[in-house]
Amino acid sequence: MASAQTLVSEPDVAVVSSKGQVVIPQPLRKRFGIKPKSKLVVYGYDDAIIMKKLNVPDVSRELQALYKRVDKKIAEYGEMTDSEIAQIIEQHRSARRKRR
Repeated sequence: MASAQTLVSEPDVAVVSSKGQVVIPQPLRKRFGIKPKSKLVVYGYDDAIIMKKLNVPDVSRELQALYKRVDKKIAEYGEMTDSEIAQIIEQHRSARRKRR
C-alpha cells in the first residue's frame, strides 16, 4: 500500500493582481516542480480553488525520435510504405504506454 503524503503545508498568502494573476509561493513551486510555462489544471470545488500541475509530454521531442527511426529505416532499406511507417509509430506509442 502506498504511503499517504501530507496534504497540508504551511499557510501562505497569495495576492491576485488586477489581471487576475496569482503568484504561487516559492516553497510550493519548488515542491511541485512548477516552473515558467508549467501548465496547471484549475477548478472550483465548494468554496475552494484547486490547482494541479499538468504533466504535458514534449511532443516535439517525441516527433524527432519518430523521424529519426523512420529516417534510419529509409537509409537502411530505401523507401518505406505508409503501413511500415504506421507500424513504427504504433511501436513507439506502445513503448510509451508501457513506460507510464
